[in-house]
Amino acid sequence: MSTSAPASPLSLRRAPDATAVIVMVVLCAAWGFQQVAIKEANASFPPMLQAGIRSLIATFLVWLWSRSRGTALFRSDGTLGAGVLAGILFGGEFVCIFFGLTLTTASRMAVFLYTAPCFTALGLHWFVAGEKMRRVQWLGIGLAFCGIALAFADGFLHGNPNSASTLHGLAGDALGVLGGLLWAATTVLVRATSLAQASASKTLFYQLAVSAVLLLALSFGLGEAHVSTVTPLALASLAYQAVVIAFISYLTWFWLLTRYMASRLSVFSFLTPIFGVTFGVLLLGEHFTLRFMTAAAMVLAGIMLVNKPARR
Repeated sequence: MSTSAPASPLSLRRAPDATAVIVMVVLCAAWGFQQVAIKEANASFPPMLQAGIRSLIATFLVWLWSRSRGTALFRSDGTLGAGVLAGILFGGEFVCIFFGLTLTTASRMAVFLYTAPCFTALGLHWFVAGEKMRRVQWLGIGLAFCGIALAFADGFLHGNPNSASTLHGLAGDALGVLGGLLWAATTVLVRATSLAQASASKTLFYQLAVSAVLLLALSFGLGEAHVSTVTPLALASLAYQAVVIAFISYLTWFWLLTRYMASRLSVFSFLTPIFGVTFGVLLLGEHFTLRFMTAAAMVLAGIMLVNKPARR
């Protein structure tokens, strides 16, 4: 998920205070728990159907929110083309996440998916003026990519290299990285096009509405009409994704961006994969090796270096 905050004078944005820090930690924990919720709901809902329903519910909630605040969502402002493309990229990201989680663990998905800040820094460096990377950021990207390579090696060496389960796990890991790349591409698109001047609600609406259509069409095309026994836990997991993550958490993030410095907020992103790994181990009983934890630490250190604020 990526979008831009409503235009606001830089002087009005301040360093995060105690409130912002607490809210960011809660948001990162919620985002880290998302992979666990998807895994739980996968037991009842086919992956693309689950993803499509999630986006559809959140689209309706964003429409209600915008209507209550008088935010125009359907006024012509030159953002349609970029908005549809953002929605396609957003939908592709969740194809990777939801399919990937049928093949790999929530812990590994959390680490691979949150390589997105590194891909974002590369994209902004190439496509957005004034976003050139510094030496420390190049170092961070190199460290994170070395961590990715080590994590892939762990997935290959930890099991039988010739077994189907090992190959499936590696495919799931690769989908996690691809999901992070698509997430980053969405961010760069928003920053580099007319969407940068659109309201946060409208940009989010584009992403959710277009992805809902694509994901539900894909679900139909794959013949995902069968829904196994729906449990209360699966319904709660789906509601969590749609209401808490795709609606409440994203709007809260945008609220923070209108009041606090984005560079200082983004450094908290390294907490999300930590929460993701922790929840996967504690709630799903997932296991990890020392090699994978070393790889995860390298990725997290790289993310921190990429988000390191420049000295004034």
